[in-house]
Amino acid sequence: MKFYEDIEVGSKSSFGRYEVTREEVMDFASKYDPQPFHLDDDAAAQTHFGRLSASGWHTCSMTMAMMVENMKGEKSAGLGSPGVDSLRWIKPVYPGDTLRCETEIIEKRRSASRPEMGIFKSRIRTFNQDDVLVLEMVSNGLIRTRDPNGAD
Repeated sequence: MKFYEDIEVGSKSSFGRYEVTREEVMDFASKYDPQPFHLDDDAAAQTHFGRLSASGWHTCSMTMAMMVENMKGEKSAGLGSPGVDSLRWIKPVYPGDTLRCETEIIEKRRSASRPEMGIFKSRIRTFNQDDVLVLEMVSNGLIRTRDPNGAD
């Protein structure tokens, strides 16, 4: 089991493979982000996207799916996330793209009010098949400590 004490600032990981389909782009957009450039080829062609593109929120969801899949093989004392500090959609994601992720632990600290819990920050970057950065975010994670009375 991986606890707060096992997290190392500077550690990096590369993982994931997500093939973006036209059907999924349109299905997600129709439910959650029904803007014309996510649903209609002609409308998308008239925008700076140039063609049908995935919603940025869909790109976040695909990133999360790869992260969860990556965590399946690792037992962790994770406790969820209180949110993200920053989120940027760098480049559009298109049907036919294949995405992958890279993460880096950039900070960690014990909770001042909950000694059984630690907080860590990760920089998460999602790339397409051409190694073009399409999404970058800094996320906060909560994780149990092995020793609530221990030091960093």
